[in-house]
Amino acid sequence: MYRLKTSVALCTLITAAGALGSGAAYADCGIEGGSVRILSNDFPALQAVAAAAEGCVSDTVEITLNATAEHRDIQVAALTANPATYTVAVVATSSIVPLMNDDLIRPLDEYVEKYGSQLQESQLIRVNGQVMAVAFMANSQHLFYREDILEQNGIAVPTNYEELLAAAEKLRADGVMESPLSSNYMPGWNLGAEFVNTYLGTGNDFFATGSAELAINNEDGLATLEAMKSLTGYMSQDWATFDSNAQAPVWESGEAALSLAWGSRAAAYIADDNASPEVAAVTKFAAAPAINGGSTPAAALWWDGFTIAKNISDEDAEASFQAMMEGLTPEMMNANLDAAVWLIEGYEPTPAAEGVLATLQSGARPYPMLPYIGLLHTALGENLAEYLQGDESAEQAMADIEAAYNTAATEAGFL
Repeated sequence: MYRLKTSVALCTLITAAGALGSGAAYADCGIEGGSVRILSNDFPALQAVAAAAEGCVSDTVEITLNATAEHRDIQVAALTANPATYTVAVVATSSIVPLMNDDLIRPLDEYVEKYGSQLQESQLIRVNGQVMAVAFMANSQHLFYREDILEQNGIAVPTNYEELLAAAEKLRADGVMESPLSSNYMPGWNLGAEFVNTYLGTGNDFFATGSAELAINNEDGLATLEAMKSLTGYMSQDWATFDSNAQAPVWESGEAALSLAWGSRAAAYIADDNASPEVAAVTKFAAAPAINGGSTPAAALWWDGFTIAKNISDEDAEASFQAMMEGLTPEMMNANLDAAVWLIEGYEPTPAAEGVLATLQSGARPYPMLPYIGLLHTALGENLAEYLQGDESAEQAMADIEAAYNTAATEAGFL
């Protein structure tokens, strides 16, 4: 069993990123040959990295891209194939875990030494002493708010769930908005992530110390469920259909004034070419709110980075690493400063990074990097909707989550 050693370093690497000097210029790709096949999520920062890497295409180097919101659902099968369908899997803090569990990615130490001179030590995600991923951006959910609407209605920017709910109630009671809140509550991965975010704010742990035994059926777990259900009361009746892509048009249309959304989407919300420039001009960002009388933000800190598939030729692996290094140059970053909180040398925070940095500075905790967290995440995503819709009790929902997790963890050999 392994544990990814990123938790203690994450705060350091994010804050250090904003204080570094400018990066050096790098030569052309110089890749002799190979096939580079990149699988990633689909949002502007990753699009920018992939596009820069794609610049290495040549008569001897083939590069293909698949940016899709379904990347998590296909990555394991795609990298299990031999040869793997993709040579590069762009991952986040949680999505590297199943690839590690199934031994589908290779150590990168050799390539880091040979081609990674621009990388900082804090970007190197080590597992049992080996570099298994290269991180290039930080992420977190946080509060998006309409500055004009809050000011016009005498509402201070919420710092905790109590204030968030009070703000939503005032906007509804005063006839300003019927559904002032939005978040990513689509059943499945998104809904599971919302529980993880909220529960992290309680300060409690998900598992018994040193064990895969689940430990969320407690006062904090029930308080998390209650808080989530309270938020849905101020959301659109279609809240179960909302992921990041669905939230954006709701915000742009002026139907919400408070949103818990991903920092990686913030730049698009305030971009000059936003579909609703009048809304973009008054969109601001703050730390994720705290919960249950505490001060810890109810949000997880994440990193995004890339891995190299194990079931590919050494030529394709080396070419893939070289291409990704071209995707992570200071030139790419400077052309896309607003797209992310970059963990690349020379990064200086922009307004789009304010929410992630505020969440970090307020003491948010990293997403738990444990081999069995994915099993819990799945159990949460599949067993919360009925409770949130009022079809079962919190106690029953918690029992369903425990049963689903215990079955999966036992089958996987963790229990």
